[in-house]
Amino acid sequence: MAAATQITTGKVRFSYNNLFTPRAAQEGAQEKYSTTLLIPKTDKATVKKIKAAMEAAKAAYMQKHSGKKLPSSLKSTLHDGDGERPNGGEFGPECKGCYVITVSSNNKPVLVYADKTPITEPSELYSGCYGRAIINFYVYDTNGNKGISAGLNGIMKLEDGEPLAGGVVTDSDWDDDWEDEDGDDDLLG
Repeated sequence: MAAATQITTGKVRFSYNNLFTPRAAQEGAQEKYSTTLLIPKTDKATVKKIKAAMEAAKAAYMQKHSGKKLPSSLKSTLHDGDGERPNGGEFGPECKGCYVITVSSNNKPVLVYADKTPITEPSELYSGCYGRAIINFYVYDTNGNKGISAGLNGIMKLEDGEPLAGGVVTDSDWDDDWEDEDGDDDLLG
């Protein structure tokens, strides 16, 4: 049985995937596996589970660190995609009507298809595909920064979607007929 701080989302959309190779969020930071989840605001069940898990994370922190106080408004990794990014500016159009949460892990997460077979091809988990995620909420307290974040435990791909941003290039994309400026297909001629 999962801890009260762990949830499995409903159907979400993935963006900014670093699921096969860890990446540092900023220079000098630790490399982590990560993805951003776009959670439809209409998925009230997932939103309710997230809020309950966040409260459970606060309670677990208070129990473990008796005597420490938490600020009334902790920084959160969950953001309104219709609002502003935490560092300013608007979220992209793909975030409209969604809650946005970036989740990460020091260890490679479990990556599976809906039938629970492992995903081994990085191109299968691209920005824009749909799936579910297992995430675990926790309170962090580092250098005076206090907030609630979420760790990534697993990803299940449910279906393909329209690629976000640059998209996905496959071998067959290069097979289309083309001509260069002088009308032939010889690049140098």
